[in-house]
Amino acid sequence: MNSSRRQFLARTAAGAAVLAGGTFTSTSLSAASVTPTRITALTDVTVIDVATGRRDRHQTVLISGDRIIGVGRIPVPRGAVEINLSGKYVIPGLADMHVHSVGDERVSPPLYLANGLTTVREMAGTNPMLYDWRDRIAAGTLLGPRMVVASNIIDGDPTLWDPNLIQVIVVDDADSARAAVRRVKSEGADFVKVYSRLSRESWRAIVDDARKVGLTVHGHGPDEVTSKEVSNAGQRSIEHIHSLGLAVSTQEAEVRRMLLEIKVATGDYNSWFRQMHPIEWIAANTYSPSRAADVFGTLRRNRTRVTPTLTMHNVLDQIDYTELDPTLAKYLSEESIGTYDYVIQNLYGANRTAEEISHQKQMWAWRQRFVRELFAHDVPIMAGTDTGTPYSVPGFALHDELAHLVDAGATPRQALYAATVEPAKFLGLNTGAVEPSKIADLVVLDADPLTDIRNTRRIHTVVTRGRVIGPAQREQLLAGVEAAVKEPPTAATLAAGGCCGSHRPA
Repeated sequence: MNSSRRQFLARTAAGAAVLAGGTFTSTSLSAASVTPTRITALTDVTVIDVATGRRDRHQTVLISGDRIIGVGRIPVPRGAVEINLSGKYVIPGLADMHVHSVGDERVSPPLYLANGLTTVREMAGTNPMLYDWRDRIAAGTLLGPRMVVASNIIDGDPTLWDPNLIQVIVVDDADSARAAVRRVKSEGADFVKVYSRLSRESWRAIVDDARKVGLTVHGHGPDEVTSKEVSNAGQRSIEHIHSLGLAVSTQEAEVRRMLLEIKVATGDYNSWFRQMHPIEWIAANTYSPSRAADVFGTLRRNRTRVTPTLTMHNVLDQIDYTELDPTLAKYLSEESIGTYDYVIQNLYGANRTAEEISHQKQMWAWRQRFVRELFAHDVPIMAGTDTGTPYSVPGFALHDELAHLVDAGATPRQALYAATVEPAKFLGLNTGAVEPSKIADLVVLDADPLTDIRNTRRIHTVVTRGRVIGPAQREQLLAGVEAAVKEPPTAATLAAGGCCGSHRPA
C-alpha cells in the first residue's frame, strides 16, 4: 500500500471516529470527540451560498480551531482529519431569533444543537441561569448554541403578566424606566426587552437610556407607540405581527383609539388578548397598500428587523385546531406539556365567543399574506419561533418556522437568509456564511434546502465553533434529552429558582 493511500485511509478512519465516537452530554464536553485534531476537512460537499442562492459542488471545507480556513476545490492538508460527505449540502449554522428556553440545561441547549441551531436569541432573561448557560457555552464548558440573552421583560403598569407565572419589571414613568435599564445592565443583559403595555413616556426613556449604557432595545411595539415611531427611535427589532398589522390600516386612527381604550388588570393577559382581537380584525380587513409602503419603507431604511414568529401565530390563531406533535412530546417534560395545556386553556382559549374563534382562524391566513408583503417590500426579516409558547419544541420549531415563511410566500433562499445571514448581521457575528475566516458554525444536510425548505430537517452533521457533531452524537443528544425530561430538574436549576417554564411570554 503506498503512502498516499495509507494517509487517505488514516484520515477517513479519523473522520469516522469523529462522526461516530465519543459521548456528548449537555453538561460536559469530551475533548477527544469534539475538539478538532489539527485540521478537519469536510470533503465532496455542495456548499450553499445563502446570500445568492449559488450552489458550489464538490467542495472541501477546511476547519481549524473554531474557524473556516478554506473553501473550494482544494487539497486536503497532510495530517488533516478528512470526513467524506459526498452528496451532502453545507449551509451556515441556523439561528432562532426568538426563544424562551424550556427545561434545564439538559433539555433546550442540546435540542437546539441537534436541530442545527448554533445561535439563539433568548427573549426574556427571567432567570439568572440563562446568563450562566450563555457564559458557560462561550467558555466551552457547556455544549449548546451561542446565546444572546435579553433583560428581564420591562412592561408598563399594569403589566399583562401574572407575577405567579412570570416576574417582569413594571415601570410607570420615565424615572422608573431609566432605573430599570440600569438594573438590567448590571444584571448582565445583552439587550433590553420591551413589552406591549409600556407608556410612550416610559418606552422613550428606555430607548434613550439604553443607548447611554450601551444596550440595544428589542421587543414588542408598545400599544401606545406607532410602528414608525418604534423604528425611527432606534428600537432594533419588532417581535410578532400584532402592532405592525395595526399600522397599515386605512382606519389606523380609529384602530389606535380603540387600542388606547384597552383596560386590563395586572396579570389579565386573557382580557388583553381578547380585546385585541376585534381591533386586529378591523385592521386586517382594512389593509392599505399605500400605508404599508410607507411603514414598511421606514422599517427597510432604518434596518428595523421584524421577527414574525409565525410558529406562534399559527397555534394561537388556531388553538382549536392545533396540538403538540405527538412524535416530539418525548422531548418535553410532563410539567412542560401540562403548562402548555394550562396556557392554551386559560390565557388564550378562555371566554371566547364562536365569532371570535372563527375570526381567529381567519387571521392565520391574513398573517401569511402580511408576511408575504413584508418580503415583497424588502423589510429585513429574522426567523424566530417564540419557542416556549404552546406547542413549540426547542430546535424543532425553527424548521416549522422556515416552512411557514415559505408557505407565506418567501423563497427557500429567503427563509434560510432569515435564519442565517440576517441574524449574523443583526447580532454583529462573524457567522452566516460558509467562507474562510468565518466562525465554523455549519449544518450538513442530506438534501438540498433550496429545492425544498423542509430538507433543513434532514440533518446529518452539525458543526458548532469547529466542533463536529456527527450522526451518532446527534442521536445521543436527542436520547439524552428524552431521558432528562423524565427526571427531576438538576440541583443547580432548583437552586436558581427553576429554568425555564413553558409559560413564557411572546
